[in-house]
Amino acid sequence: MRALLLIPALLATAPAFAGSLTLAPTAVTEWKAVYGRVEARDTVPARARIGGLLVALDVSEGDMVASGQKIATVRDDKIAFQIAAAEAQLRSLQAQMTTAETELARGQSLVDKGVITVQRLDQLRTQVDIVRNQIAETEAQRSVIVQQGAEGDVFAPAEGRVLTVPVTRGAVIMAGEAVATIGSGGIFLRLAIPERHAALLKEGASIRIDTGGVDSTGRLAKIYPQIENGRVVADVEVDRLDTSFIDARVLVEVPVGERQVLLVPAAAVTTRSGIDFVRVRSGEAEADRAVVLGETIARADGDFIEIVTGLGAGDVVVTP
Repeated sequence: MRALLLIPALLATAPAFAGSLTLAPTAVTEWKAVYGRVEARDTVPARARIGGLLVALDVSEGDMVASGQKIATVRDDKIAFQIAAAEAQLRSLQAQMTTAETELARGQSLVDKGVITVQRLDQLRTQVDIVRNQIAETEAQRSVIVQQGAEGDVFAPAEGRVLTVPVTRGAVIMAGEAVATIGSGGIFLRLAIPERHAALLKEGASIRIDTGGVDSTGRLAKIYPQIENGRVVADVEVDRLDTSFIDARVLVEVPVGERQVLLVPAAAVTTRSGIDFVRVRSGEAEADRAVVLGETIARADGDFIEIVTGLGAGDVVVTP
């Protein structure tokens, strides 16, 4: 009778196991830790079209600009003098035109009276045409000079953020010199991955990102075909990416392949005296086996731990 009473007590103290798991190799993604940089997709310089004195600078680093927005003004004082010279030449030619037209009208009346020849009249008519063409040429030259003066305005070539302003107001700059650098096309996380992993990269792959201690995910948006300094350049799209600082470094883990591992549920591992054990069933017998653990992998059906040594494929693990 006393033995029968002890049986329920022993069952209550013994561990109860709900099932078992036969180990088989499982493919898991292998990750490569690299540093990415927060960069603008396109970096476009806003250049001066003429040389001269920078008389106005309307932007500074960090400002947002629209495409075509005026950001600076360059003035060349020689242009005003060239315009004045062209206008003076136009007045002179217009006076010559008036005189030539008057001579032509007088010559026409003299031809009608037979005083001068038709040949002389043709010469007067040619003189009018020459002066008229000279006026047209001078007006065109004046338009070119006026357009050069208008090209002193520097415009933003694209919408985006001003990254650098290498000049200051009052500086003398040359034609083609950059007044500001605009980052446009959106802000991306740009990676430089060793070229030995190039064949394993796929556009659209999920990326793990550590942004200031907060884990997030991104998508491999674009892989550039040109390899630079032994590295493949790729862009990653990240939701809620901190874009306060351009060229900031961010720790990123990129999938670069797969490997075969043995996984057991995390709940099947017990630790005693600093040693990890997994209960293994062999026939009707069960025994704890010491194992060396690898990384923990989170899956949809729970957390699993990689077994580095101690178990092999085909072993039956008792799961709680």
